[in-house]
Amino acid sequence: MFLRNLFAHGNKEQEAVERMESQITLLAKACATFMTALEKGDRSLMWEVIDFERRGDAIRREILNKIYEGAFLPYLRPDLCKFAEIVDDVFDLLEDAAYHFLELDLPDQLKDDCSRVAFLNLRICEMLLITFRAMVQGRDLREKTLAVRIYEKKVDDIKFDLIKEVRDIPIASFWRGKTLSDFVNDITRVSDIIEDASDYLQIIGVSMR
Repeated sequence: MFLRNLFAHGNKEQEAVERMESQITLLAKACATFMTALEKGDRSLMWEVIDFERRGDAIRREILNKIYEGAFLPYLRPDLCKFAEIVDDVFDLLEDAAYHFLELDLPDQLKDDCSRVAFLNLRICEMLLITFRAMVQGRDLREKTLAVRIYEKKVDDIKFDLIKEVRDIPIASFWRGKTLSDFVNDITRVSDIIEDASDYLQIIGVSMR
């Protein structure tokens, strides 16, 4: 069953799906802005990333309101709500990472790997959007969810290298070290959460068959 069939005659369903797509599209913009800010060391762009979280939270509330108003069949509502919440969690991670970046001077030896992670985070988010659109159209998601997992594995590989590099960096104080550690943890967790969101799309897709 195509998700489109579920809202063929329902404005609430159509509006909810459109807002979900807008939520993921906005997240991809946030990831792209974060990547550019990191590469350029542009703190003003990091403030834009923080603003994206506020906008993303507003969209999440709109999605949940539509679902609570009665959009979709009852058995689909929990998974759709959970999906929107998981996507919102990624906005929170990017916001935290942006704040941490503003508080630290990123060591030169970490910049390349952090930029690679930011690039992969953008790609995995774009793949999530492709997967969502495929689910709405009732298409098979296996190849797309596999691509998400491949991106996530690449980030994991970089994460281990980053952890090793962080351990060798002289730290002036506990709090500076914690900020740096939290920053690395935030950017490398983005792909984990997006993989969770992709898994929920697969669950929703199976539920519609």
